[in-house]
Amino acid sequence: MIDKANGRSALAWAVHAFTASGAVLAFLALLAVERQAWTEALLWLFAALVVDGVDGSLARAARVRERLPRIDGDALDLVIDYLTYVFIPAIFLWRGNFLPPPLALPLCAGILVSALYVFARRDMKSDDGYFHGFPALWNVVVLYIFAATFDPLVSAGVVAALIVLTFAPVHVAHPFRVRDYGWVLPGLAAVWGVSTLALLLPMGDMRPILLGMSAASALIIVALGLLRTARGSRPPQ
Repeated sequence: MIDKANGRSALAWAVHAFTASGAVLAFLALLAVERQAWTEALLWLFAALVVDGVDGSLARAARVRERLPRIDGDALDLVIDYLTYVFIPAIFLWRGNFLPPPLALPLCAGILVSALYVFARRDMKSDDGYFHGFPALWNVVVLYIFAATFDPLVSAGVVAALIVLTFAPVHVAHPFRVRDYGWVLPGLAAVWGVSTLALLLPMGDMRPILLGMSAASALIIVALGLLRTARGSRPPQ
């Protein structure tokens, strides 16, 4: 019979394995990109986004830091996030010719290098749960570039602007860490998740509506981050 201590350690290992599955999802997304199966690639990246969205809560519930002190879950998470949020999306843009050819290499290089700055920052997030600067959500950016069928020049402008915003003194709300708005942000994240996933499925005439819902919920989250930039942090309750 497995005693409680071994059972808890096994649960902690299972959480780390769940986090590590993001690397496999990144590989599957890369294989899809190489086959030019763009929607499939985005679905794998969306699955990786879901894993990243819930593994932190699972890790805290399983008390993995206490039960597996030799394993740095934060380092594991950062490695996988760089693959799924940055590296595979950059290859997606490159392979799909979503950027003008003369600008594709410098912009993809800008994505890769600026994201390193994000992931290396010790103050990536503020004490009240907001990201400092654009938080390298390139998986989301490439999804909208693909879904909205932007002209390559428009896509280049969006990418260039977000690279600059990586270093700008602005805030972006983390939907599950910011407490300023109660359940508003998690609710918006849920609307975004459902509408965005549906957008990647064969929905026919519903696609414009789903794209509107996805973009609107994302823009509201962005606007709440900009509001935080304008007003500053609130005093602790």
